[in-house]
Amino acid sequence: MFLFQASVTFQDVAVDFSRDEWKCLDDAQKALYRDVMLENYENLVSLGLPVSKLDVISLLERREAPWRSKEHVPRDPLPGE
Repeated sequence: MFLFQASVTFQDVAVDFSRDEWKCLDDAQKALYRDVMLENYENLVSLGLPVSKLDVISLLERREAPWRSKEHVPRDPLPGE
């Protein structure tokens, strides 16, 4: 039997790019990033983990640049929140 000892958050599996880093990616790399990030989000949701829909996911779904400043990194809710 497999038991979870700690919840995984989206931030645990997310990769964030600065605006300058994002500019260095080509279109194929941006598409791969978008696909992987959306899949990671969907996998966490399918496991029933408490994951809020972050701004970055909304941006990815609209195919917009997902970079965000490091000063504002929303967190997933803690169990019971």
